Amino acid sequence: MTIAPPARIRRTAAEFLGSAALTTIVVGSGIAATNLTDDVGLQLIINAITTAFGLFVLITVLGPLSGAHFNPLVSAADYAFGFRGLRDIAPYVLAQVTGCIAGSVLANVMFELPPVSWSTTDRATPAHLLAELVATAGLIFIIFILARTGRAQFAAAVVATYIGAAYFFTSSTSFANPAITVGRMFSDSFAGIAPGSALPYIGAQAIGAALGFVAVNILVPSRRTSAGQSTILAG
Repeated sequence: MTIAPPARIRRTAAEFLGSAALTTIVVGSGIAATNLTDDVGLQLIINAITTAFGLFVLITVLGPLSGAHFNPLVSAADYAFGFRGLRDIAPYVLAQVTGCIAGSVLANVMFELPPVSWSTTDRATPAHLLAELVATAGLIFIIFILARTGRAQFAAAVVATYIGAAYFFTSSTSFANPAITVGRMFSDSFAGIAPGSALPYIGAQAIGAALGFVAVNILVPSRRTSAGQSTILAG
């Protein structure tokens, strides 16, 4: 007789695996792109398309298990909306951060780079921080608008498409996720971010998430469902 682990453990494990896979996709496709071409525009296209496709798959597959947050700010918004308690959110955030670090290390090793190579890419300019605020506000907004208006079945396609588009309409290429921001510090490659830039990015993302949260509450004040019930991620 097989004894299944408790539901909370299964959900947290799904968040770890999804976060690791997402970061492997982002970092790995960036490394592959730079190996394939010297054209920066083409590198970004490869990175964006691969990330969007991978994101769609991960949300579709893992959404029913954990909600496919993969992002501490999505989990925090779920808590702020009153859908989940801290007993769920704290393990989620830990799993997301450690998963993103593991995914970055895995991508490095797959492409014969040192497991950990601290990024030297300084990204913390005022324009980039504004871009992160905008990207994260938009992400939180679309996720919870879908949840509150009963259109959760479109989450995988909408979120993946939004992140793919945000690679190009934001100057920061839309990290929009504190966990993956931390993970990308561990790879000195196309998708990397210098440790000194990570904290300002995370601060801008947090402000953006708060703005997205407020916008949802203004436009759709009634609660219908949660990000966990609507199989939604993040990027």
